[in-house]
Amino acid sequence: MPSLPVRPRLEDVAARAGVSTASASLVLRGKPGPSQQTRESVLAAADELGYRPDRTASLLARRRTQLLGVTMDVSSPFHAELLEEIHLAADARGYDVVVSPLTRARTENHAVESLLDFRCEALLLLGPAMAEAELAGLGAQRAVVVIGRRLTAPGVDVVRAADDVGVGLAVEHLVGLGHRAVAFVDGPRGPIATLRRQGYRHAVRRLLGPDAVEVVAGGATEEDGARAASAPTSGSPTAFVAFNDRCALGLLDRFRRDGIGVPDQVSVVGYDDSPLARLGTVELTTVSQSPQAMAEAAVAAAVERLEGSRTEHVDVVLEPHLVVRGTTGPPHPAGSGYPRVQ
Repeated sequence: MPSLPVRPRLEDVAARAGVSTASASLVLRGKPGPSQQTRESVLAAADELGYRPDRTASLLARRRTQLLGVTMDVSSPFHAELLEEIHLAADARGYDVVVSPLTRARTENHAVESLLDFRCEALLLLGPAMAEAELAGLGAQRAVVVIGRRLTAPGVDVVRAADDVGVGLAVEHLVGLGHRAVAFVDGPRGPIATLRRQGYRHAVRRLLGPDAVEVVAGGATEEDGARAASAPTSGSPTAFVAFNDRCALGLLDRFRRDGIGVPDQVSVVGYDDSPLARLGTVELTTVSQSPQAMAEAAVAAAVERLEGSRTEHVDVVLEPHLVVRGTTGPPHPAGSGYPRVQ
C-alpha cells in the first residue's frame, strides 16, 4: 500500500526559505516585521511545498475551535437541505461545521454530547424534541440556536418559520379551490406538530366552521402517511394537509396504488418543500420554509453570541410561502370525497 504524503510543516517552509521559524510564522500570519525579501522567499517556499497552515493547532492555541455543532435527523430531506445551507453560511463567516446525526439507535442527547466532546462553540439544533429545561441547561453552557421550533428557554436563540401561518396558507388554498372537507394528517408528538395542528384548526374554523375540523393520526414518515390514507374519518375529506412532505408522499403512494386519482379525486398538500416534492413525478403542492434564509439567520445568531456583538435573546420568525404544484385541484364534481380503502 502506498504511503500517504507527509504534510509540510512550518519548519520545512522556514528551511526552504533560509529564514527562522519565527520569521516564517510572521509572514504566513501576515504580521509586520520581516523584510519584503523575506516575505517573498517564505511565500515562494510555502507555494513550492504546498504548505497549508494547521488550522486546528492555531485555534487550540487561541482556545477557540470555531466549530458549529449541528444535530439533524438523517431521514429528513429538509434537514439535509438545511444542513447544506448552514455549511455555506458558516463557511462565509470563517466557521466550520460538525454534524451529529439522530438515527433510530442514536438519541438526541447522545448527538448533543458528541458535539460537546468535539468542543463545538455553538450548537444548532434542527427541530429538537428536548424539554425546554434541558435546552435552557445547554444554553447556560454554550451558544444554542434552535431551528424550526417555537420556545422561550432562557439563553436559547430561536430561528423558525411561522408554522401555523404556513398550514393556514395550505387550508386557504384548498378552500379557495372549492374544498369543504379538508383533513389534517397530524405529526409525531411534540411542539412542531402542535403548532401546525393549531394553524390548521384556526384556519378551518375561520373558513369552514368548527364542525369541519378533522384531524387524522399520522406521523413524520411515509409509512405514517400511508396508514393515514385509510384511517377512519368522521366525514369524507376531499383534501388533506400533511404534517410534512414525507407524510404527504406516503398519502400519495397509497392513493395511487389504490387507483385513487390525485388531484382528480383527492388533493394533497405537504410541508417543507423538500427536494423530492419538486420532482416532476411527484409535483407536490407544499409549504416552503425558505431553508437558505433560515440557515443564514441561525448561523448569524450563533456567531453574534460567540463574538460578543449580542447578548440578548433573539426569536427570528420567517414567513413561509405556499408552492402550488400538481397535487391540488378542485374537488370531484360528485362532492363525496374519494373511496375509502379499509
